[in-house]
Amino acid sequence: MTDEILPAVRAEHSFDAGRLENWMQAHVAGFRGPLTVEQFRGGQSNPTFRLSTPQYRYVLRRKPPGPLLRGAHAVEREARVMTALGTQKFPVPYVYGLCEDATVIGTPFFIMELIQGRIFWDATFPDVSSEDRPLYFDAMNQTIALLHGLDIAALGLENFGGRGNYFERQISRWSQQYLQDEAVGRDVHMDRLIEWLPQHIPTSEEKSLIHGDFRCDNLVFDPTEPRVIAVLDWELSTVGHPLADFAYHLMMYRVPPLGIAGLLGADLRALNIPSESRYVAAYCDRTGRRDIPQLNFYIAFNLFRFAGILHGIRGRVLRGTAASSSAKDFSASFPLFARTGWDAAQS
Repeated sequence: MTDEILPAVRAEHSFDAGRLENWMQAHVAGFRGPLTVEQFRGGQSNPTFRLSTPQYRYVLRRKPPGPLLRGAHAVEREARVMTALGTQKFPVPYVYGLCEDATVIGTPFFIMELIQGRIFWDATFPDVSSEDRPLYFDAMNQTIALLHGLDIAALGLENFGGRGNYFERQISRWSQQYLQDEAVGRDVHMDRLIEWLPQHIPTSEEKSLIHGDFRCDNLVFDPTEPRVIAVLDWELSTVGHPLADFAYHLMMYRVPPLGIAGLLGADLRALNIPSESRYVAAYCDRTGRRDIPQLNFYIAFNLFRFAGILHGIRGRVLRGTAASSSAKDFSASFPLFARTGWDAAQS
């Protein structure tokens, strides 16, 4: 895993490293101090830290301090799903332990393996040769198709999602969080999507384990090969509709590189990047589909959902609890995603 390290742990995210070291001594097999704590620059939702000892390096993911919206920042869910996926040899970091006792460092947290590899923050993969670039896209496509083909029962995650229709649950959840965070303000396109989406939910009710935030910068690639060796950031994972998950990933073709790694405006042919239609066809081949009816609904839904995430980050900026120093700039694209979502709904 590679990411920029802050020069110092942010004051609002600091904690007693001695208490953490004592906990790890008791709960992490093979742990031996002394312990050094550094904070990763990324981690828009949950503060993330690199923990170093003379023998090993670990990653700590914790909830941010302060008041939180109900159901948000679910590090417990991350730890549970990653542990389950590890039993099926799906590429995730090994989870050493979960601590739900907030008295240790101030919030619940978990400790996982530090994966050494390449993370691409730009969806054009600028550091990859033109010849190899399609192979990296194919590796992403293969990994998300593999995820959607896993047996939920074999993972022990039959009850990991809520009951009822996935889209109804998600639209209700993000609508409520958006409407509850009154300090951030309203957006006309978001309001229209809240009204439009429930009226256009597809009738098919497929179920699989879904990641919820599958994009290139949440993947760790092999240091030299076009191969995904770890999928990170499972906070939004659940049992839901696989096409919702795939369309979120596909959203990279519809948005500029603002907030997420987007491809809109890039010359795909010159870059030797597969077109959206070719990428969809590859996923369909891998998952036994002929095509994806109502694709624009799935895209509009995900743009709405991501706009809801940005709206929540903007709220944390205003309250001073944002996990990342770049959160203000990141959340500024909220109106763009809401408007683009409404445009997709009208396509």
